Amino acid sequence: MAQSGLNSTVKLLGTWGSPFALRAQVALHLKSVEYEYMEEVLNSKSDLLLESNPIYKKVPVLIHGDVSVCESLNIVQYIDESWPSDPSILPSHPSDRAFARFWAHFVDGKCFETINEVAGAKDNDVRMAMAGNLTDCLTSLEEAFQKSSKGGYLFGGENIGFLDIACGAMVGPLSVVEVFSGVKFLNEDTTPGMLQWAEKFRAHEAVEPYLPTVAEFLEFAKKKFNVQ
Repeated sequence: MAQSGLNSTVKLLGTWGSPFALRAQVALHLKSVEYEYMEEVLNSKSDLLLESNPIYKKVPVLIHGDVSVCESLNIVQYIDESWPSDPSILPSHPSDRAFARFWAHFVDGKCFETINEVAGAKDNDVRMAMAGNLTDCLTSLEEAFQKSSKGGYLFGGENIGFLDIACGAMVGPLSVVEVFSGVKFLNEDTTPGMLQWAEKFRAHEAVEPYLPTVAEFLEFAKKKFNVQ
């Protein structure tokens, strides 16, 4: 079995603006882990990427010594367990950990899918129908936030935790689809907690260096989805 220690070399394979690479970057920052960031060009994937993630051939990939860890949520959990010093990323109680994992998978399985449908819609009628589905997803997340935050501004209360990192990957893409659709998905009426949460997350010192601006995300998305 492959071995790695705390002092082993750490590399992160990612691409500019990747919401999933952002998760790994935030987790590494929180744990004060020194690492080498390696930018991938996905139209010309490097041999290292293909070797370290031969199944999906996607970023992010964390390389820790001779261990390769794929999939962003898996990477965040690996970082938390491999560098156990404070701050802890996952909750300590099993029920809280299960709660955080459930909603993190909801974000990837439901929310991101709907965000992509809104962004990639070919006409406005389809886009607005998909926007309704995204509103439903975020309303559900608002309920989870109110339960998890315990009156704080973050899912983790006063500190960034696993669910903040999972949901934080949506902050940039959400800003794009708000422009595309003209719908404010995070608002005072239906998602007041999530609205404040997004502002706090963006401004956090472990997030701000790695999160592109709304204008940068928008320019990138227009090219990706061929939107004028």
